[in-house]
Amino acid sequence: MKEPGMPQSALAVVALGSNLGDSALIIDQAMERLQSLTESTVLRSKILRTVPVDCPPGSPDFVNAVAAFQPAPDETPETLLDKLLDLEREFGPRPRIVVNAPRHLDLDLIAFRDEIRMTNKLTLPHPRAHLRRFVLEPLSEILPGLVLPGQRESVARLLKNLERSTSP
Repeated sequence: MKEPGMPQSALAVVALGSNLGDSALIIDQAMERLQSLTESTVLRSKILRTVPVDCPPGSPDFVNAVAAFQPAPDETPETLLDKLLDLEREFGPRPRIVVNAPRHLDLDLIAFRDEIRMTNKLTLPHPRAHLRRFVLEPLSEILPGLVLPGQRESVARLLKNLERSTSP
C-alpha cells in the first residue's frame, strides 16, 4: 500500500482517535483534512473500535485509525503538530479538566520522517506508540515493515510481540 518511490523514512505518521459524537464520520472527515497537508497520497488504515486506555471510568469506546503521508519539504515536526492541534480544535473543544477525557478528535504525531525529538512540546517518535495496539494494529495494516525511529523491529513484529505478551 506504499506509494511508489516514497521511502517509509520520509513519512509522517498520525494516529487518529475519537470517542464523542459520530466518531467514524469524524475520523473519515479528519482523514480528508489530512490530505490537504500533503501533495502525496495519504495512506489510510481501516477504522478500528477499541476499548479506552488510561481514560476515566465509563469512557465510551474509541474509534481509531492511522494515516501516513509525505509532509511538505519545508514542514517540520513542530509546524505539523501545530496544524494537527488546529484540526483537533475544529472538530470540538478538547476537555482539559480530566486527563484523557472523552473527545471528538485526538490526533497524535507518531513519527515524522526518521527524526527523534524530546522537547517540552513534542517527543518523537511518540513514546508509547510501540506499546499500543490501537496504534500498531492500524499502522501495521498500511506500513507493516515500518521501523519507528529508535526501534529495532517493524511495527508488524511489535504488534505480534504485544499480542503474545497480552495473551493468556
